[in-house]
Parts: sequence; structure tokens; C-alpha cells
Amino acid sequence: MKHSDSNREGPKSKANTKGKKSVNAAPDTNFIRQAVEEDLKTNRYDGKVHTRFPPEPSGYLHIGHAKAICINFGIAESYGGLYNLRFDDSNPITEESEYVEAIKRDIRWLGFDWEEREYHASDYFETLYEYAVSLIKKGKAYVCALTPDDMRTYRGTLVAPGKDSPYRNRSVEENLALFRRMRAGEFPDGCCTLRAKIDMASPNLNMRDPVMYRVLRAPHYRHGTKWCIYPTYDFTHGQSDSIEGITHSLCDVQFEDHRPLYDWFLEALEIYQPRQIEFARLNLTYTVLGKRKLRVLLQEGHINGWDDPRLPTLAGMRRRGYTPEAIRDFCNRIGVSKADNLIEMSQLEYSIRADLNQRAPRVMAVLNPVKVIIDNYPEGKVEMLDAENNPEDEHAGTRKLPFSREVYIEREDFMENPPRKFFRLAPEQEVRLKHAYYIRCERVVKDENTGEIVEIHCTYDAETRGGWSEDGRRVRGTLHWVSAAHAVDAEVRLYDSLFTEREPENAAEGTDWTAFINPNSLEILNGCKVEMSLLGTPPETRYQFLRIGYFCVDSDTTPEKLVFNRTVPLRDSWAKIQRGQK
Repeated sequence: MKHSDSNREGPKSKANTKGKKSVNAAPDTNFIRQAVEEDLKTNRYDGKVHTRFPPEPSGYLHIGHAKAICINFGIAESYGGLYNLRFDDSNPITEESEYVEAIKRDIRWLGFDWEEREYHASDYFETLYEYAVSLIKKGKAYVCALTPDDMRTYRGTLVAPGKDSPYRNRSVEENLALFRRMRAGEFPDGCCTLRAKIDMASPNLNMRDPVMYRVLRAPHYRHGTKWCIYPTYDFTHGQSDSIEGITHSLCDVQFEDHRPLYDWFLEALEIYQPRQIEFARLNLTYTVLGKRKLRVLLQEGHINGWDDPRLPTLAGMRRRGYTPEAIRDFCNRIGVSKADNLIEMSQLEYSIRADLNQRAPRVMAVLNPVKVIIDNYPEGKVEMLDAENNPEDEHAGTRKLPFSREVYIEREDFMENPPRKFFRLAPEQEVRLKHAYYIRCERVVKDENTGEIVEIHCTYDAETRGGWSEDGRRVRGTLHWVSAAHAVDAEVRLYDSLFTEREPENAAEGTDWTAFINPNSLEILNGCKVEMSLLGTPPETRYQFLRIGYFCVDSDTTPEKLVFNRTVPLRDSWAKIQRGQK
């Protein structure tokens, strides 16, 4: 979608100020809000706040992008402003339409609507070209024929200044002619570049005559072969912000050293100048967030796609069962800072549990089943018992749960020779079946060849319907179960951390980070038994499996096969992992 004329006007474009927030009213003030409020007080941008989220469509969004989205869009919403979605698509080698659609899908899923303000930097290519011509005419850009290796050599180091390119002092006329020939396709790829003429002795390496354009014959996913020269990110980003009338360009702290270049281009071109403000990127334990590394995981077959539930991508998290509300809560909890910090995975899972606890229906599922036969329960009888859907939600109501003579329980809920304080089922020990009855174990039947228990024979107390005893008798253990006659088979996928190291990228100097991939990050359980109410539920439906954890219907589910992903366990397991590593 092309930008409108009103957006071309930059600071003259009118922002929506309806419901504008008082500059003194932000309860969660941080340095970004302080900067915005300062600009509002001084009327720097005519009282407007207009932000943008500018992803490169070269991969799927991840949890780090979610933080950036919440900051960029959240700031605009807080102050009654506008926010744009802009695709910074100036690298045709890595960009695809698939990624554009995935990015839009993920942002909408998070709960943000950019309305009609969808833009593409590639729509500004003609304007950017004219900007480059303008800098050449001002004597502030030149065509350079240094090879990439020579350019690195001429650039210098952090402690040694660079030296001028031998092509730096070409005349304006010669540079204009060469740049037009670059556009016309008269030079091979990599033959020459257009560079800004700034300062080869600058202590900031980004200011040492950075490249603005390179010759690259690669079809663009939107414009085909129309262009054979493409602008660099540094030359595209700030001018795109200016064209769209952005007031506050909020970005990753890695661009802090690029800010002088951002400002230099805008000042040299004498065009509208947004304010760039940087914040710390999100770093999360037991995972990697860089798109290049995520692509390596995909290309090397360590994962099964961008939506693999083990990935920190928003698509993967959605498939795993995370909710957008929980992700936004997490982003708000970790706050905004300048300094890099490492966030514990347990903090993300806390937000997931807190949200799912309120919204996820409770159901019963048995992952490792063993059959229980209630010998004194009438054969052929089926009772429909009342079961609450969610005790945390007063409007969730109840459902009917079938109960019969044979049920499945978890194999680990029975022991023949239990230790002290084992409050589950054991010989001559009584337990409560959730929503049903008290049962007592009388005997077991084992496989003659393996010795494995195949049946547990019990008796029940008919006076304890609903799982409560009228005589006040109490039992210490409550088990979940599924009626054998009504059970539905399911596949359950248990996900663990993708890496065994807390900081896989920094675990050992000189060690390939892929060496820390967890070989046990996925366990698939077949033959699980779930209650019949789960039949026909669509993908992304979330449940709490009683006593086990939170689970989500996977997209691999078919009418013939139910598949569930474990979202998170009921309790935090990361503290135990960290204690074990210590």
C-alpha cells in the first residue's frame, strides 16, 4: 500500500489526538515516555505522537519483536497518537511475501491494528534515489569502485582512523553520471557502490563514508527486476521515517551508534527529522532470538518450521498455546531499559500460567494410562457426573462427565510398595476420583511375561458420589481419570527447552552454539486417553489437564487424530533446572 499525500507531508500530517493522554498522567513512566512527554510539553512535533514498527520481511517475528511492537504501538496508543506498520524491504535476497503475511498475522494476533497505515520502504525507492542524487549534487556522496575487501581495509579499526577512498574526490558531474549508469545496469554486481562523504577519521565507524547503494541483480518480491541497485538499511530507515511523518523512531539499542548517521542523512537532505530513541533488546534464557540463528535451526533440520512450538517465534508460541494477553503482560512486566539484561524463561511462563489459569477450561487426560476396574460397580452402568469447567471463572459453568466400571488413571498414580506419604493409590489404600467416588485398591493383575501391571482391581463407596463422603471421612489423595468406554485416543507432545545451556550463545568461547541444542526437547506420547468432550475442538484451543499442565490443540489434529502440545507445566520447573546446573 502506498503512502498517502498527507503522510508525505511529514510534520504537517495530522495525528489523531482524540483521547490524548495528559503528559503528567503516565503511571509507568520510563525514559522513552519521559522523552515523549518532554516533546509534547515543548510542542516539538505540534503535539503529535506517531510511531512505527519496521520489520524486515526476512523471517518470522519472535518474542523480541513482540517487545518492540508493544513499545512502539503502546506508546502511540498511550498518547492518542498513530502507529504505522512498515516493511523495511530493501534486501531482495532474503525477503519474501510469506514473511510479510506472517508478520501481519502475528501483529494482529498480538492485538494491534495499524488500520490503513501499512507501508513498504520499497515503495520509496524512487524518492530514495532522488535523495541520493541530491546528496551527490551537494558534494556529499560519491561513487566508489573499491572492492569489499579493500573497503574494509580503508575503513580502519576502532583504534586507527580510516583513509580516504581514491575515488572520494570525483567531481559531482562524474558521480552523477556513474550513479545513473549504476541504475541503468551498466555495471556488474559488486563493481561499485554509492557512499556518503562524511569523515574517514570519525571515532564512530558508521560515519566513515558508509555505503548508501550497491549494485545487486536480484528480483524484488514486490517489484520484480525493476531495480538493479538497492539502498542500504542505514540509508533507507531514517528517510522512510521522515516520509511517513514519524515523530519518535523507537528502536533496538544496537542502533544507538547508528543514530549520528540517521541524523546526518536527514540534516544533509534538509528534510523532516524524527527523533530516534533506543531501548535494550530482549534476551531470553535457554533460547536464541536472532533471525539468522533461527534460520540455521530450520535449515539444519533441528526444528520443523518457523511455527515449531520449541521456537521463540510468535507463530511457534501461538501453536504451543501461549496467549497474546500473556505475551503482552510479559512485555509490560520486564519493562523498558537502556542496558542489556537477560530475562529468565520462568518470567515468561509465569505470565502464561497466570493468564491460562483464568481462561483455560479444566479437563481430564491420562498420559500414561493403566486400567482400573471397579469390581462392585454395576456392569454396563454409565453415570453422567457434574464437573466444573474452571473454578477461577464464575461464568464457565459445568459439563457432564461419563463414569463407568472401567476407568484409566496415570500409571505413576499407583505403587505396589509405596513410600511414606504416598497419598495416591496403593494396595488397601483409598483415594478420591475427581468428581466421582472414593475407591480402594484390592488387587492387581500383571503381565505374565513382563511383570507390568495391566489392571488394578478396586471397590468403590457408592455413598461418596461427587467425590465427597457424607460421613466426613477424608482421603489424602485425589486422582484424575477417564472413563475407559468413553476415552478418546490422543497424541501428546511434551516440549522442553530448545537448549541445554542458559546462555547458548555465550556458553563457551569458540564453541558452536548449535552444540547446546537439547536432544530431548521434544517427547511424543502416543496412546494417551482424554475425555470425550475434547473431540472436535479446533487448533489453538487451550486447556488445563488436571494435575498435569496447560495444553493446546495442535494444528496437526485431524478428525481421526487428536494432537496436543504442552504449553507449560502447572509449576515452574526452571528453578529446579538451574539448581541442578549449579
